[in-house]
Amino acid sequence: MSQSLSSSPSLFGDPSIDHAIAGFGAGTVATLVMHPLDLVKVRFQLASSSPGAGPSRIPRPALGTGVYRALEDAVRIDGWRGLYRGLIPNLVGGAGSWGLYFLFYNMIKKQMQHGDPSFRATGGQFLLAAAEASAITAMLTNPIWVVKTRIFGTPKSDPTAFRGLWDGLSRIYRTEGTRGLYKGSLLALVGVSNGSIQFATYEEIKRRRTDLKRRVFERAGKHWRVEDEKLSNTEYILASGASKLVAIAITYPYQVVRARIQNSPTTSTATHLTIPNVMSSIWRQEGLLAFYKGLGTNALRILPGTCTTFVVYENLVWAFRSLAVKREQRDVIPK
Repeated sequence: MSQSLSSSPSLFGDPSIDHAIAGFGAGTVATLVMHPLDLVKVRFQLASSSPGAGPSRIPRPALGTGVYRALEDAVRIDGWRGLYRGLIPNLVGGAGSWGLYFLFYNMIKKQMQHGDPSFRATGGQFLLAAAEASAITAMLTNPIWVVKTRIFGTPKSDPTAFRGLWDGLSRIYRTEGTRGLYKGSLLALVGVSNGSIQFATYEEIKRRRTDLKRRVFERAGKHWRVEDEKLSNTEYILASGASKLVAIAITYPYQVVRARIQNSPTTSTATHLTIPNVMSSIWRQEGLLAFYKGLGTNALRILPGTCTTFVVYENLVWAFRSLAVKREQRDVIPK
């Protein structure tokens, strides 16, 4: 991901498109694998020790009951299919978000290069590119996440439950307007810091590891090729896991607040929910630890999901690059 975009061969006509397709594929795999834990995480976030704190109709397990109990509740309420309740909006949102993110992220990095193939971005530039890409992606996908949160927070047997993504989008728009679809969007922008911290850290870890690998090659007298920039899957797992741990430790509380706001219909008595109001209410009624509800589940879900995403993404990017090089070589061979 750190090689120069302006000099990279492309399988789909532009390196940014290659990265977007790789991101979409990686997001699809990660979402399919990790969906049940994502469901549990959101339900933990929506859980409140105060009976009147929100409209969630899902049983609210105490944090001590653990992930297994929450998964058991999902099966008991909606059957085994309940573990994949809300899969379509989660899949569209997850795969779409990763695809859009990598598209914009690499387009922004390409603009930073100004056509210079030897350009190496600084940590601050990585942070800026990640923040801009995250902000654009967050605003484009926020309505999908609102529907996902509502579906996750309502049992299938509830007569008001959304039948799917389109049903959710259309019903929210009809009853709550555009404002309802963009509930929590300000918090989504605050959450841009999560992706920015993660990607800046990830890129820096990768760069340091690649530089170390290059020095080892030089000391051994080996010729360095562009392909040697590719790290092992274990190294991608460690780099992505470490960078995500740093990011979630800093930014997790906003996700809890965002989930509470998105799960509250605009037409309800909680119309005037604002970020300060929700934060104040959680602090007064539930204490500091409430801002970290679901953190253990989130770490369990997000770390394997993140590692899966980045391993699949990096391998797809390098596979696309290899196929593009082979195609170029085939095209220059005289017939």
